[in-house]
Amino acid sequence: MAYKVGVIGYGWAAAAHIDAINGTEQGSVAAVYSSRELDSKEVSAKFGSDITTYQDVNELINSPDIDTVSITSYPNQHREQAVAAAEAGKNIILEKPIALSWDDCKAIRDAIEANKVKACVCFELRYVSQFQTIKSLIEGEFLGDIHYGEVDYYHGIGPWYGQYRWNTTKENGGSSLLSAGCHALDGLLMCMGNDVDEVSSYATTSKHEIFAKYEYPTTSTSILKFTNGTVGKVASVIDCLQPYYLHAHLVGSEGSMLDDKLYSTKLNLRDKLWTKLPMAMADSGDVADHPYQDQFQAFFDATDKGEDMPLTSFNEAFKSFQILFACDKSVEKGRPVKISEIN
Repeated sequence: MAYKVGVIGYGWAAAAHIDAINGTEQGSVAAVYSSRELDSKEVSAKFGSDITTYQDVNELINSPDIDTVSITSYPNQHREQAVAAAEAGKNIILEKPIALSWDDCKAIRDAIEANKVKACVCFELRYVSQFQTIKSLIEGEFLGDIHYGEVDYYHGIGPWYGQYRWNTTKENGGSSLLSAGCHALDGLLMCMGNDVDEVSSYATTSKHEIFAKYEYPTTSTSILKFTNGTVGKVASVIDCLQPYYLHAHLVGSEGSMLDDKLYSTKLNLRDKLWTKLPMAMADSGDVADHPYQDQFQAFFDATDKGEDMPLTSFNEAFKSFQILFACDKSVEKGRPVKISEIN
């Protein structure tokens, strides 16, 4: 079926969402909400489709012409807007983070379940070539049984980056993991499963003056203990001075994978030599480079079937955020935290 989508927010992420939604087989953006006054003709011309603009978010949410909303607003607005959308019977595409508190995440989940709408969270990096290749290699048993993995997010979010303007505040950024590093945590869980028993996290921050505006620690490292005995590690470093880098290293009983390189006993390779894989790495924080269209196509395809989408369904992301909040609680309390404490 065709999906008429209303986009909430009109910033950097919104532009990427609009292009990606319009690029799917079923979706088209029919409305945009912004707190700023927009000219419908200008917005329509920019994106090549007929778009109505709103300055009242509730008018967009309750419009009978809209069946799906894409929420790209500030994170501290997600709860109110997502709950209102669910109660209006709209399907939901929700930018990460789900919300900045566990209570807000649960409120959104409860509204989605109560109103029986479909929802996904923008962990679009699960659809990037790097992680799709890793997934295929795991399913092909080239690594065997994975007993250790690490996925680390390095992306200096300073004043040269648009997100910095609001990301520095506790109110809108929340934590290093909530702000951006959740992509790394979610990537590790995609590779190793989300059945985590306990986490232990530490945090620090750069002494460079450009990161002094941050109201929370900008680097965190978390050790995850899975219920099956395996171990994982996630670093979220948003105060680094280096190019964007999403590091992935998985170690299994039959081989290892390091970023875009593979060693596997299944391939009869020479010892001490990696095989370089032909895949595109997640190498940019620019949302224009992210595979939103693949994710949204999967969302609409699953919604057509009345199913939850693969990889980035709301429930899958909800579990990732439960683990994330356990990590942040570990930093706050200075001790290991059981996942069962986040309930």
